[in-house]
Parts: sequence; C-alpha cells; structure tokens
Amino acid sequence: MVDVEDAGAGGGGSEPEVSDSLKTFGAVHKALRETAGLTQEEYADVVGYSVHAVAKLEQGRRFPQPKYIQRAGEVLEAPRVLRAAARNLTRKQGLASWFQQWAGIEEEAISLYAYECRAIPGLLQPEPYVRAVFRSSLPPLTDDQLERQVEARLERQRLLTGKQNVAFSFIIEQAVVERRTGGDDVTRILIDHLLQCSELRNVQLQIMPLRQPDHAGLDGPMYLAETPDHQWFGYFEGQQGSALISDPKDTSALLQRYGKMRSQALSDEATVSLLKQMRGAL
Repeated sequence: MVDVEDAGAGGGGSEPEVSDSLKTFGAVHKALRETAGLTQEEYADVVGYSVHAVAKLEQGRRFPQPKYIQRAGEVLEAPRVLRAAARNLTRKQGLASWFQQWAGIEEEAISLYAYECRAIPGLLQPEPYVRAVFRSSLPPLTDDQLERQVEARLERQRLLTGKQNVAFSFIIEQAVVERRTGGDDVTRILIDHLLQCSELRNVQLQIMPLRQPDHAGLDGPMYLAETPDHQWFGYFEGQQGSALISDPKDTSALLQRYGKMRSQALSDEATVSLLKQMRGAL
C-alpha cells in the first residue's frame, strides 16, 4: 500500500498527493472549529472521534464519512457550510482514494478482520519487520519517504491497544512467517511480537497451516470491518490498486469465506504452540 497510512500488509510506491478538495474541506473544518473556540482535543472529545482522526481530516488526508459530516455540522453549528464543502470533494483515483475511504471506516469499526497470505498484517508488524517491508519497495523509497511510512504504520497500530472494545481477528498463512522477511533476527522479533499480540483479550490470532486441503481463501487476502451501525465493508489490495466493497451481497460472501477459514485455521492454542515451535527453530 502506498498511502502514508496503509490498511494492508505490504509497502511500495510513492506517497500519494493530497487532493485540493480534501485540503479545502480540511481548511474549512479547521476554521469552523477554531471559530467555535475549540482545540482539536476538546473538539475530538465532543464530536466523538479521536484527535488523530480529526488532525488527519484537517490536513486533507482523510476522507470524511457522511455520518461524520452530519455530526461535525451539529457540533460546529454549521451543517450547511460543511455539506457544501463536502459536495465538492473529489478523491484521487486508484490506491489512495480507496484508502481514504477505508481509513475512515477502520477508525470507527467495532470489528476488524484480516486474512493475509503475502505479509504480516500491518497492525501486527513490529518495527524491524515494517522497515524490512518498506526497504523492499519498488520503485525504492527515499530515506525520508521510508521514515514517514514506518512512522505512519507504527502510529496506526494504536488501534490494537487503544480500542479494547473492538474485536480483532487475524488469519495468517504459515508461509508468511516461514518466509523470514528481513532475516532470522527480524523473524525472532516478529514471532515474539505475534505471541504478545495474541495475549490481548480482544485479539484472535490464527495460523493457516502449510498443508490445508480445504481452503476458503484461495481468492486472496481480504479485510473486513463492521461499523457501529452494523454495516460490513470489505477491502483488498493488489499490485497497483485496491478496492472497497460495500454491496451487502459481496460482503456476505467475504464473511462466509472468512468464517470458513476460521474453522480451517489452527485454534488459538495450536497457533501459539506452532509459533513457539517456529521460534525455537530459528
């Protein structure tokens, strides 16, 4: 994913431009907030969103969801102004535009599921692994780009510990760990980190074993999110693009596949046992 704050596992490409319309909306939003005499912290508390989300929105790096625009209009007593500003929003085509939507959904989600067969999901990557992923990006990143990508991914991981009432589920192919991205030392750190994450009460981590004759995830990686209104969205990434899935029929299919994979993957206890075995073999 090439966005400065990605939803998936890998890295690559150049940093996307912030669209003029998103920057304009962010500037209007900031002006209204400051006119109301509210700091970002005070406003975030009132509007019911994180300070991080508000800051990204005002920087033009987050696409505002309709529910947020409505709530912000009420708090700032300027619903018509914000609706007018939102009417002109355009999103950059391709990877970054889809991410802007997904990032907003992910920020509000009450359930987040991920299946990965390429790399460890971004939320579970320790810093040495993150750096190894971005160092392999092609075209190569500059030093500044790499540092921004690493910082953004590590910042995003606060979702895992900062939202204890969100249910997280991760299914990871055993081959992803066996690949030893970054080398043996990085893999030791990775496995230790995965074992720590598996101890969190709201996190379920399962390994899909190397040998699995019946596999419901052969179509590739998937991410799923449930909103506070209990609407499900799906998301996936490819080499040079990504897509957000909102059609109930399609999200239902993804949920069926994910549910099947949960039964096909190793149990929580068996996953921990396998990770410890892999750790000991390094």
